Amino acid sequence: MAEPVLEVEGLVKHYPLTRGVLFRKQIGSVKAVDGVDFTLGRGETLGIVGESGCGKSTVAKLLCHLERPTAGAIRYRGEDITKLSGKALKAVRRNIQMVFQDPYTSLNPRMTVGDIVGEPYEIHPEAAPKGDRRRRVRELLDVVGLDPEYVNRYPHQFSGGQRQRIGIARGLALRPEIIVADEPVSALDVSVQAQVINLMDRLQAEFELSYVFIAHDLSIVRHISDRVAVMYLGRIVETGTDTEIYDHPTHPYTQALLSAVPVPDPDARERRERIILSGDVPSPADIPSGCRFRTRCFKARERCALEVPALAVPAEFRYATGPAVHDSACLFAEELRVVPAEEHGNGPG
Repeated sequence: MAEPVLEVEGLVKHYPLTRGVLFRKQIGSVKAVDGVDFTLGRGETLGIVGESGCGKSTVAKLLCHLERPTAGAIRYRGEDITKLSGKALKAVRRNIQMVFQDPYTSLNPRMTVGDIVGEPYEIHPEAAPKGDRRRRVRELLDVVGLDPEYVNRYPHQFSGGQRQRIGIARGLALRPEIIVADEPVSALDVSVQAQVINLMDRLQAEFELSYVFIAHDLSIVRHISDRVAVMYLGRIVETGTDTEIYDHPTHPYTQALLSAVPVPDPDARERRERIILSGDVPSPADIPSGCRFRTRCFKARERCALEVPALAVPAEFRYATGPAVHDSACLFAEELRVVPAEEHGNGPG
């Protein structure tokens, strides 16, 4: 793996549940993120996938320090940013920027495009001389594929894809090293998704960016990611390269997700066996004992309720070789080819 620029260790975010009006008493907590570990290499894209409510967006907010973690460490180039404040935190934030999910609510409707993209220079004046900011804003609009003459227009005058390009331009303004993209294409049409994903691919090479790319669309994540982490109920349950996760999954939850991916070939679709999970996702305020996936798992046994599986190479594969040898938090991990490699689409583009 490339030199790590971001290291996340034991990341936890619990939201307290309280009762009472005058005398509020904590009666529990919502465990949105409950012990997440990963690293991000320089110039690498880490894709984070999972069902809605699994904690992906909370991880994104924690990485950008929009939320304070309950516990754990987020190290940017060896420095734990969770302990920073004031000028030190402001300096780090310049290097970790975010692209938000909804291009319709993440842009201020009362500000022009020029003011939106140029706002980071007001917060970090050292990044650009005052007389040079307008020129830089126009250059950024050109870089993301928009006409520089649009600087005086307002967000409502643009389509969803154009608005997301504006959000990307704002994220690039300070020349960050890391971009945290929280489902940046989920609100866009499929054809526009492809354009935005290809744009982000090009910008990564041009600006030497590292991405944390969060999404629930597995085909998009495979297209853009070098490594993939699968989240379930606040924890990462499987992680590996895109080939390891998509073609050689070992965790039952990953296998169930992949079995739901649409296959363009009707014959292959008929031959494929769908994995249907029973029940609903448990509440993050009442997480099951042992393996948190066991209440919906088709492999669950009595041992699963007693032991918490570690995110590591399963015992069955420790002396093996090949793409099935990667970290998986399952006591009964087993490789299962859900969608044959040749039947995968190439994703956007």
